[in-house]
This record gives sequence, C-alpha cells and structure tokens, in this order.
Amino acid sequence: MTATIIDGKAIAADLRARVAEGVATFKAEKGRVPGLAVVLVGEDPASAVYVRSKGRATREAGMESIEHRLPADTDTATLLALVADLNGDPAIDGILVQLPLPAHVDTQAVLLAIDPDKDVDGFHPVNAGRLATGMPGFVPCTPLGCVMLLKTVHPSLSGLDAVVIGRSNIVGKPMAQLLIAESCTVTVAHSRTRDLPARVKAADIVVAAVGIPNMVKRDWIKPGATVIDVGINRTDTGLVGDVDFAGAVEVAGAITPVPGGVGPMTIACLLANTLDSARRRG
Repeated sequence: MTATIIDGKAIAADLRARVAEGVATFKAEKGRVPGLAVVLVGEDPASAVYVRSKGRATREAGMESIEHRLPADTDTATLLALVADLNGDPAIDGILVQLPLPAHVDTQAVLLAIDPDKDVDGFHPVNAGRLATGMPGFVPCTPLGCVMLLKTVHPSLSGLDAVVIGRSNIVGKPMAQLLIAESCTVTVAHSRTRDLPARVKAADIVVAAVGIPNMVKRDWIKPGATVIDVGINRTDTGLVGDVDFAGAVEVAGAITPVPGGVGPMTIACLLANTLDSARRRG
C-alpha cells in the first residue's frame, strides 16, 4: 500500500484563490482593501525570505502589504511605539511581527501589545483563550492549515483518535484545541512521553510538530493513518520533515510531503485570517 500524497500546494492555491475573490468583493462593498502590516527587525536570512513571500502572496490576493523593516539594534520601546501606531491605523487589519526578534528585544511585551483583533498570527493570549473556550478569534495559521488538510481526507474528524507530537504555543497546543473542537480524542505527546511509538501507533491521525528530522518511523504508524508532518528541518540532504517519509508513505493512508505539504497552507491561512479581520472590522 502507498499513501495518498496530500498536495498542500494545490490546496493552498485553491484557498488563496478564494481569498482573492473575497478581497475583490470586500473592495467593491467597502471601497478599500484589507491591509496586512509585517514588521521585520534585523537581517535574519530565513525571516527575510518569509517576509518577502508573505508580501508577495498578500499583493497577489489583492490586499495591501505594508512592510516595516527595522535595524537589528531597534529597542523594545521603538517596537512598542510602532505596534501602537499600527493598532490605531484603520487601514491595517492584520499585524504580524516576524519571529524570532533579536535577543535584546522583549518579545513577549511586543506580542502582548498587538491588538488581539488584529493578531492574524493568533499568538496573543487573548486569542489562545478564545480558541480554548470555543469563542471566535484568530487561530495560528499552521494548525489551522493542518485541519484544512485533514478535512480533504476526512470531511468529518468526529470520533477519530489523534496524537499531536509537540506542545508548542504556536503549533502543538492550538492543534490539540482545534482537534478537540472537531470532536477528536486527542493525545498531546512530547519528548518525555512514555512509549511514544505505541501511542502514535494507536492514532488515526498523527500530527508531527517536534522539530526532529525523521523522528517518526514507519513502524510507529498505524496502517491507513493520516499523517500531517509540520516539521521543516534543514539537513545535508535537503529539507526533511519530522516523519521518515520514505518509510511512512508505505504504511499511512495519506501523508503530507516536506516541502509542499503544510508550508504553503501557513501563508494561505494568514491571508484568510487577514480577510476575516477586515470583514469583522468593516
């Protein structure tokens, strides 16, 4: 048996096209386009690449992309002042501060300063609380994209057993909350989980978000399970995920590749969140 490959590029392209249609309708009704402000501090190469790709995708969807590129020695107070300006700017519907920030910057203070109703990354504790309690709010883009990918395989996730490997605030915890909301039975596993392979083997859905190359082996996977690989690890042989793809693809029912799986969905969901913010704000 060979798993169905979940084509994140194609699914993301469809979502981006739907967002672009929504932007055109919003513009016709409101006389403006949604605005996404991205703040980049310093010259981290990976962050610069992400910001460029986000800006390009934002413009392709018909939105306004506003980039604030600040020098590496920018202090916390300056960043907080910029965030306050963006919070008060009616043309800005989404604010994204590219992480990581330089070590001397108080990252938590900056993220807490973002208006939760413009927090299209979904990182603010207010939005985390909204997600945990079932209230409407912004959901982090990567786990939101993962759920969309899962639903291309399982239109209803109700009753399925899911294991999330990883407990980060950005992916693992919100992923678990989203799966609970879909009526899955969820186990959150991590580096200290006892007999991790056995727990994974019992799951209908496996979401690997732990940051260890090829950690999840073929014999961990329940035959026919759906595997979502969030990992992006740079190795001597190129980009690989947290799942040993070559082995897992022979056992799983469906699996995301790396690259070309979860990654494209993250930016597409960022655009969807920004359009959603604009609609809420009017």
